[in-house]
Amino acid sequence: MQPKFRTIVTRLLAGACLLCATNAAATAASLSTVYKTIANARFVDLTHSFGTDTPVWSGFGQAKMTPAVDPTTKRPYDIAHDGFRATYYEMVGQYGTHVDPPAHFDEHGTTMDKIPLKQMILPLIVLDDTPYLVKDPNHAFSLDDLHAWEHKNGRVPEGAFVALRTDMSKDWESNPDRFKRSPFPAWKLETLKFLYEQRHVTATGHESMDTDITDKMDSETYILKSGHYQIEVMANLDQVPAKGALIVVSWPKVKDGLGFPARAFAIVP
Repeated sequence: MQPKFRTIVTRLLAGACLLCATNAAATAASLSTVYKTIANARFVDLTHSFGTDTPVWSGFGQAKMTPAVDPTTKRPYDIAHDGFRATYYEMVGQYGTHVDPPAHFDEHGTTMDKIPLKQMILPLIVLDDTPYLVKDPNHAFSLDDLHAWEHKNGRVPEGAFVALRTDMSKDWESNPDRFKRSPFPAWKLETLKFLYEQRHVTATGHESMDTDITDKMDSETYILKSGHYQIEVMANLDQVPAKGALIVVSWPKVKDGLGFPARAFAIVP
């Protein structure tokens, strides 16, 4: 390499390094600003606590939670003797507020450990079904209802998480039998198809244990076989605005997992 050319290359590399360092510093500063904004926001828990007596589909049965025991002595670990205690959990993945990955209904679908991290923090849209429940307690949120929402609030943004508010979550602890009722307010299939195919949302969720207004599970089958995940048994959607918030959803990274209790919360400006 000629000396003059070597000098040019060296200067170009130095300039590139300086540019990268500048961009990295700018990105770090930007993330710092974002964190300060988030830290001053209001956080709303969208997740129910669950135990051995909380509502679940009868086909799965209640969870069992027992003290973890020493496999040799069979004695439960306790703080007095062992310095720690632990719980052994026995339950179905679809328990409490939970994630349904595509593989739950699709043999070749994405399992919960392979859902991209970027899909776990999204703009949150809340569709309010409660005004319709006064006349129709089991109202299915329709395409006309969605168009009315958009007329008032603007177009549902691409990539959003769309949650359906029905206030069923208020019965989770106070009236579990009513929470488990059927029929119940839910989605209409046409609405979900429009959201995924025309608005290109990333995921949806709701307060009930099921997506559908019928036993055929058409809506849930459509969501999961289309490659999307959903969150069921959400809480406190009445405390979140129609738009403008973010949702953060996380769950354990179970290898080839078909569903698990999730933790979801909203960051509200």
